[in-house]
Amino acid sequence: MPIDKEAQLSTKSLLGIKDLTKQDLKLIFQTTEQFKEVLNRPIKKVPSLRDLTIANLFFENSTRTRISFELAEKRLSADVVNFSAASSSLKKGETLLDTVNNILSMKVDMVVMRHPAPGACVFLSNHINVPIINAGDGTHEHPTQALLDAFSIQEKLGDLAGKKIAIIGDILHSRVALSNILCLKKLGAEVEVCGPPTLIPNYISSLGVSVSYSLENTLNWCDAANILRIQLERQSTRYFPSLREYATYYGVNKQVLTKVNKDLIILHPGPINRGVEITSEVADSPNAIILDQVENGVAVRMAVLYLLASKP
Repeated sequence: MPIDKEAQLSTKSLLGIKDLTKQDLKLIFQTTEQFKEVLNRPIKKVPSLRDLTIANLFFENSTRTRISFELAEKRLSADVVNFSAASSSLKKGETLLDTVNNILSMKVDMVVMRHPAPGACVFLSNHINVPIINAGDGTHEHPTQALLDAFSIQEKLGDLAGKKIAIIGDILHSRVALSNILCLKKLGAEVEVCGPPTLIPNYISSLGVSVSYSLENTLNWCDAANILRIQLERQSTRYFPSLREYATYYGVNKQVLTKVNKDLIILHPGPINRGVEITSEVADSPNAIILDQVENGVAVRMAVLYLLASKP
């Protein structure tokens, strides 16, 4: 596979999109395209990380992201160690740093971590000397999700400079929203967020995005719409009267798309609350590239793992 072994990322770890340059994004996407070719071969495995051991540390529930990372690691021939906080010594009072240091003592070469506390990956990177990939830290960032979203849109629209991308839903509690905004802006896209006023953070305009409270206006404006789920598990208070009312005003359904009357690319990072932020009719329609996102997620994570492992 003709991957440029001289090309390097500017950072040792992937803690957030904010740490990546536009050149880093270009390199990741080029490498992703090459690994996507691998995934479409009869034999979907390459020996690129054959001598490495990678620990997946998930301190928060996950299905898609954990499986995607594990599959990416195995496709690269790495040895994989899966860690679950529910069955660990953390339940006995052990600290995060002690847990990770114990795992590293077993000669682990790279760490993929999801944690409910924002900044947990940054904290860890200041104390251990192996590459860390942030698989989601609280409501902060989810960089690989943003990379696969941007890559998936780019496959459909080409160069994202000047393209209009909407992010719709629970912006306040979403780590996907922040990472997507940072990634899309670095690629030159125009970004608009849309949702109830209570779910739009006050600082959002400082990120260079526009704000809309009208779903129909936003869909008329954009070329692609990334629909975020309502994150009830992160909401300590009620931000809208009911799920039914949210679905009425901000749910993406066939009726509102008919009013818009143009071909829109529809994304959703999953899991989907069908009938709330998006109907099954839209999620399963030809306009939706949700399954493309899942497929691209493995290739993007292979690219990130490979490039970080190549750092001297």
